[in-house]
Amino acid sequence: MTKRNGIRYSEEEKAKVVKRMIPTQNETVAKISDDTGISDVTLYKWRKEARESGTATPGNGQNSNKWNSEDKFLIVMETYSMNEEELAEYCRKKGLYRKQINEWQQSCLQANGKPVGQSKQLNGQLKEEKQRSKTLEKDLRKKEKALAEAAALLLLRKKAQAIWGEEEDE
Repeated sequence: MTKRNGIRYSEEEKAKVVKRMIPTQNETVAKISDDTGISDVTLYKWRKEARESGTATPGNGQNSNKWNSEDKFLIVMETYSMNEEELAEYCRKKGLYRKQINEWQQSCLQANGKPVGQSKQLNGQLKEEKQRSKTLEKDLRKKEKALAEAAALLLLRKKAQAIWGEEEDE
């Protein structure tokens, strides 16, 4: 029995509700909450528990291309050791395509595949760009000050001409 806000839910009821969050149903938490009267906080907790146990539970009503990385990763983990026949059956059952799972698998495999040197190189480039940005900002401040000074001098010159009546040099 699971107890939330003083209400007890059986494991069967919890499993039934969580099943509505996984493919192919993939219903939104809000819809399930409206249908069942179970608070969305409880449903989010159950979804989190299901994810932690290794079950992809998007529960967002979105199609599979808009799932978060965690759910895609869990699908990749579930299907990694399946043969072609098992994978085809899994895809039919979950409403997925093999191509999607293959793409997600490649993304997962490449996620940590970047060489350490590349990371250091990118950090070095970032540092250079930050330094360049600081230099440009400093130059810009100097030019803004010079422009303000020139504008002030022009204004003073015009006022002096107005007061003393001096003519402009041509």
